[in-house]
Amino acid sequence: MSALEQIIKARQAAPLLVHVGNETNRKVLLDLADRTEANIANLLSANILDLNRMPKDDPRYDRLMLTEDRIKGIAADLRQVATLDSPVGEILEERTLPNGLNIKKVRVALGVVGVIYEARPNVTFDVFALCFRTGNAAVLKGGQDAWFSNQAIASLIRKSLIANGISPEVVQLLPPEREAAAELMNATGLVDVLIPRGSQSLINSVRDNAKVAVIETGAGVVHTYVDETADLDLSRKVIFNAKTRRVSVCNALECLIVNKKRLADLPELVAMLASKSVKIEADKAAYQALDGNYPPELLKPADKDSFGTEFLDYRMAIKTVDNIDQAIQHITTFSTKHSEAILSASESNIERFFNEVDAAAVYANTSTAFTDGAQFGMGAEIGISTQKLHARGPMALKELTSYKWLVQSNGLTRP
Repeated sequence: MSALEQIIKARQAAPLLVHVGNETNRKVLLDLADRTEANIANLLSANILDLNRMPKDDPRYDRLMLTEDRIKGIAADLRQVATLDSPVGEILEERTLPNGLNIKKVRVALGVVGVIYEARPNVTFDVFALCFRTGNAAVLKGGQDAWFSNQAIASLIRKSLIANGISPEVVQLLPPEREAAAELMNATGLVDVLIPRGSQSLINSVRDNAKVAVIETGAGVVHTYVDETADLDLSRKVIFNAKTRRVSVCNALECLIVNKKRLADLPELVAMLASKSVKIEADKAAYQALDGNYPPELLKPADKDSFGTEFLDYRMAIKTVDNIDQAIQHITTFSTKHSEAILSASESNIERFFNEVDAAAVYANTSTAFTDGAQFGMGAEIGISTQKLHARGPMALKELTSYKWLVQSNGLTRP
């Protein structure tokens, strides 16, 4: 079956989801969670086939890798999504005009949601769960790197659907070849929205070439600014977590901005990073502060490519600034508008940072690792939008809906 034929099948099956009751919807997700935990060994075996084709030093390796704990976490996320109320059918507005015209604005499913993504098999679970909970058919185009993992996951999804009397055509896993992505990007009239998840080059390609509507997710060139008032112990813990929790994810810290008044504290601020062999690319002032106070094999001067780069690796840039104005200016210049943070004891500085930094998620005294749908109480996420139309930040159930107007009267005609 061609990719286009699969997309057509999803379009034809989408209206059937309107008739799936809330309890059946929940049962499918809970059934899938149980099947996922019962098939950990099979999922890991499929994942090993993928991992064996990728060098371990590839920044995508960690994203591709499934572990028993990660699979159990995925099952927990599925159960969490099942507990959340579907927003579909919510009345957003209702009024009756003086002429008797009753108008309702009601939340509805988007219809068919396409997602193009790379080496992240967990996305297959997340996209299906969120789409299904909101009554959307899902067309999934994963990368070649995760093909064996995605096939094993899609098989579990189809079994859960069939076991609950629902057409498995509401989820389609397209072939990994580029031609399938081209079909998906050109599926006008069949796909209602397309969401790219992955590298900046993938996102740019989808945005520039798709004929269907695109919700743009973005790369994460994430900054954290340490101002002159920041608590030292709090700051070093937040920096360590934001940088090293998982370096391959888009909310990982890539550039530390330090007020020049804190340069004496810089060795202690980054000391824990050495335990994870984080390579630091420091500007002149920061380099001088760290020279002799950080492992020399992990320290080098910053160059023109150090700033504005999403490393997705155990690498981090450091920029020294005179004040919060320069910090905000640096972020404005290099940010991808994903997640940005300030470490400060100054309420006025925090307020300025919140008001002036343009990003989907802005933090104070908190690790940027929290930019995640599950961490925001959404159960899971379909992506993190860095644009401003329709959705921004972690996208979950509500972001997979639109609305329509329901208008009723007793035979009104317009004069």
